[in-house]
Amino acid sequence: MGARLRGLIVVVVVLVVGAFAGSALAQWWTAPAAPRLTGSPAAVGVPAGVRIRVEVLNGGGRDGMARSATGELRDGGFDVVYFGNGPARDSSVVLARTDDVAGARLVADALGIRSVVAEPDSNLYLDVTVVLGQEWEPTAIPDPETDDAAPWWDLRRFIPERPGPTRPGTGRWVDPGTDDGG
Repeated sequence: MGARLRGLIVVVVVLVVGAFAGSALAQWWTAPAAPRLTGSPAAVGVPAGVRIRVEVLNGGGRDGMARSATGELRDGGFDVVYFGNGPARDSSVVLARTDDVAGARLVADALGIRSVVAEPDSNLYLDVTVVLGQEWEPTAIPDPETDDAAPWWDLRRFIPERPGPTRPGTGRWVDPGTDDGG
């Protein structure tokens, strides 16, 4: 009895240690990069030790444009201090709010915007203003339905799908022997 109990305790301890080790390794396991339609902020990025304060305004009229651009810029190391709605525009523009146009050029390159205009304004506590136009598109977001790269820990890939018909519109399995179809 004592040997069985010790064996069981050893198995439980090994499983717990394995779970912690797997969890620790998962922190550094990265998924493949998603394809990008425009320049990526990670590719452009902010030089070390430089802070570029950015304001992002949605002038394109589509919901979520400023939020998408904010996420891309923050991923690239830019300091987005405000995002919201702005004046309606057909084309996007990046406004340099200080005399340093190089920071505005970095922001424009990160978002794939060609137009950079110097409009210094010492009353604003930021370096760059981005006004997104109707033509601006965020980077491509991977579609989970078509993405074949399942996480290494997802066990559902080993479970075969149950064949058979489903009830239209519900996604529920239909058992032809007992289900009345309604």
